[in-house]
Amino acid sequence: MAKALKDISWQAEEYIVRDRSVWWYVGLFVVSGGLCVLSVFLGWWTFLVLIILSVIVILVSIFRPPRKIDYKLDNEGLTEGTTLHKFADYKAFGILKEDEYFSAVLIPKKRFGLSTKVYFSEGNGEQIVDILGNHLPMEEVKLDFLDKIVNFLRI
Repeated sequence: MAKALKDISWQAEEYIVRDRSVWWYVGLFVVSGGLCVLSVFLGWWTFLVLIILSVIVILVSIFRPPRKIDYKLDNEGLTEGTTLHKFADYKAFGILKEDEYFSAVLIPKKRFGLSTKVYFSEGNGEQIVDILGNHLPMEEVKLDFLDKIVNFLRI
């Protein structure tokens, strides 16, 4: 039986805001424009629509500021806004450091379940790790392939 530790609450942004230079935007439009020209030349109309929609989605997501989310970690699990992630649904957790940001990653028991990633400040880190470690084993986690691509493209 896990011993009771003091609950912790904090607030964090839902994702990391990355700096982009003018050249990033130029690159986005040059690459997408080139792909559009190629798809028109080859008659791939569905691909053309997909490229245009992808650029629109990327631009909308870039200019939308991240929401501040309230988190609470207690003996039941992790509450993210109004959603409770129970410890029983996860097999382990790990800590990631991306640039100067820290995040806790909860690894699901289900084979195709989605992991839960929450950001926190370094000052809250020790207490968060203590509470998570009291309920779940700690494993080494690494950025997956999609996260590496997102970081590389600064999306």
